[in-house]
Amino acid sequence: MLRAAGLAALVPALGGLAACGGGNSGGGTPGKATLSFLYLGDANQQAAFKQLFAEFNKQNPDITLNATGIPAGDWGSFVNTVSTQIAGGKVPDIIQVATEGQALLASKGLLEPLDDYIAKDKAAVDDYYGDVNKNLLDWTKKYGSTDGKTYYMPGGFNTVALYANASLFQKAGVELPSGDWSWDDFKKAGHTIKDKTGAYLIPAAYGFPFADIMPWLLTNGTSTLNADWTQATYNSPEAVQAAEFVKSLIDEGLSPKPGGQFDAGTQMKQGKLATFASGRFAQPGIKSINFIDGVQIIQFPKNKANGSPIGWDAWPILKASKNKDAAWTFIKFLISKQASEFFAKVGGTNVPARNAVAQSEAFTAGAPKNVTLFSKSVEWATPIPSPAKGAQMQKFITEAWQQAILGTKPVQEALDSANKQIQALL
Repeated sequence: MLRAAGLAALVPALGGLAACGGGNSGGGTPGKATLSFLYLGDANQQAAFKQLFAEFNKQNPDITLNATGIPAGDWGSFVNTVSTQIAGGKVPDIIQVATEGQALLASKGLLEPLDDYIAKDKAAVDDYYGDVNKNLLDWTKKYGSTDGKTYYMPGGFNTVALYANASLFQKAGVELPSGDWSWDDFKKAGHTIKDKTGAYLIPAAYGFPFADIMPWLLTNGTSTLNADWTQATYNSPEAVQAAEFVKSLIDEGLSPKPGGQFDAGTQMKQGKLATFASGRFAQPGIKSINFIDGVQIIQFPKNKANGSPIGWDAWPILKASKNKDAAWTFIKFLISKQASEFFAKVGGTNVPARNAVAQSEAFTAGAPKNVTLFSKSVEWATPIPSPAKGAQMQKFITEAWQQAILGTKPVQEALDSANKQIQALL
């Protein structure tokens, strides 16, 4: 979901366009305009987005919105496709930008500052900001600007928790945690579930750091980088301890050996799996196998503190856009409560940025029990580290974690090697 491979390729493609903005700016009346928007979305996501876009067109008949969903498997593939289109002369007015790309694009002078628009529509923006978690606003400002100007309006986000098979816990006589629980509690529950039902506790993995690696680091008080993303910390004692704990889950038979295909949702529905780590984006898959009612969202176990990675969408206007006022009208629609509620009802794979919507029936209806935990997790979440060379960094992170939890290399040695390579990139 949050990979940024290929993002750097977008920068040269856009660089030559940064100075040829033209078009209206500063919050005027858009008038008739044709607006282009590129976003990441598979067929299911596109179906939900198209309903949202139809509502926008209904409210703004003078603006023709040409929205294109790119069914890329990750953000790297998405950006590669976008950069190819731009290099071919098809310049969008707005691009959906994930956490990884926000600082990079802002630093290259490719985006139009939103400050004049915000000042003009202060009431609408204040209403939005007042309903969004302050952490999300602060992070967008910190990581999405290098000069104090505002380039992004934050959108929906994802945090990580555990999807749990409630009936399997009950069958094993293990009480589902209603709040915090420890790594030791988690492992103890796993052994009881294994002994009573034969089911695995969790599928340990390494290929998707957002859900496979980062939660273990963060709940042990560490990360891959320091808070400023300037120093690699992947070989800290806390990181080594986290990898050793995950390795023990595999060694003690509480996780299948990583590798190959493992459909966590299907395994859970069949009573063979107790939990798996994921964000809101796993819900459509659970719904597709008719198992929503069997799942409950619970806290990720902690050793030192609660922790979760977080990544969020953001909406910038390209400086090269010739339809900036129309683009702002679209962004203003996206941050409205009406649009947020509408999108929550028709489906989606993230948590609404508006707290009121994330806690409402518009979001909770048809969702797993306790789905509001994803929204509450913003309080203890940490932005997914996203330096300019984050894609190359991720390769070293995943390879080292694989070596560590499979035992093909001593844990300390694996993380030491990766940490050295990450620091060289920084």
